[in-house]
Amino acid sequence: MIARTLFSPDHETFRDSFRRFCKQEIEPFHAEWEEQGYVDREVWRKAGENGFLCMTLPEEYGGAGADRLYSVAQMEELSGGGFSGIGFGLHNEIVAPYILHYGTEAQKLHYLPRMASGELVGAIAMSEPGAGSDLQGVKTTALLQPDGSYLLNGSKTFITNGWHADLVIVVAKTDPAAGAKGTSLLLVERGMPGFEKGKRLKKLGMKAQDTSELFFDNVRVPAENVLGGAAQLNRGFICLMEQLPWERLQIAIGAVAAGQAAIDWTLAYVKERKVFGQPVASYQNTRYTLAELQTEIQVARVFVDKCIELLQAGQLDTATASMAKYWCSDLQCKVMDECVQLHGGYGYMWEYPITRAYADARVQRIYGGTNEIMKEVITRAMGIGGR
Repeated sequence: MIARTLFSPDHETFRDSFRRFCKQEIEPFHAEWEEQGYVDREVWRKAGENGFLCMTLPEEYGGAGADRLYSVAQMEELSGGGFSGIGFGLHNEIVAPYILHYGTEAQKLHYLPRMASGELVGAIAMSEPGAGSDLQGVKTTALLQPDGSYLLNGSKTFITNGWHADLVIVVAKTDPAAGAKGTSLLLVERGMPGFEKGKRLKKLGMKAQDTSELFFDNVRVPAENVLGGAAQLNRGFICLMEQLPWERLQIAIGAVAAGQAAIDWTLAYVKERKVFGQPVASYQNTRYTLAELQTEIQVARVFVDKCIELLQAGQLDTATASMAKYWCSDLQCKVMDECVQLHGGYGYMWEYPITRAYADARVQRIYGGTNEIMKEVITRAMGIGGR
């Protein structure tokens, strides 16, 4: 196998520490959390106490000033362990960076240290019942009022961390007539009158991850809660486009780690399981299938590691990130399907990790922009996109 060169000894020490945290604070409880439909809030507090939240934030905002490879290591451990209920990645590397990159100094000081400690759980509300991957089509509005505040109305769905969320970045039209150029990002806090959380959504997979509907009924949002203040008003769509490559690469990172875990689980299973008096691993079909899957995951890992290097250098473009997201999530689903098949009937039993991983994988081709949208982004970069 090709040795990885991304990580330093410090990164690997962090990985080992986080792996022990998962073994102690996540693994024993994850099945219970799947039954109840959300993880216990206590795991957020413990993660904050141990320095596992918002590591890449500067120290003045509660982080460790770490590079993104620490977050990559954390994502790989969560995906490789099958801990799909843990929403740290979105909190650490989507919500917090929006505030860090675009927020005012007052907003950074007010929210980021509490996100790093686990006091605040963050979410971002993009998707709507009638607008999924089409971010230009959002209907939620936040209209300026005579007192300078904004009146927020609309609804969002499929919101990760939505039920636990104390702080939600809401995508809304502050100038509906301007279309995408009239989009802003608003910081909406738990307890604001008119902000309600709907039911926790029951999903095919990722059953321990709290995913909710959010409703905004005449929520009065102060002007100081527009992310970035006046400087970022009506620039929300641009902000979203700037951050999406990293979000999509995160999906690819998780896909490769989950695929490798599935191969490892299956390899152990087929060595022990016997059919017609022989281990399943002794059959040519088994060996060739695993060889093909391992080859493709190796190819994917090399590509994703290169994308991470580009990200670190500030050179990851939207089309390349889209390639990683679509190809690796497609591959993840292929790997899961083949590995379930090699488990036979046990591959359909929920107590086996491959079964849960199979269910968890399917959404990877949908969120972060569907894979069809990814292909559209790629073809536009090639100069052959549609209108």
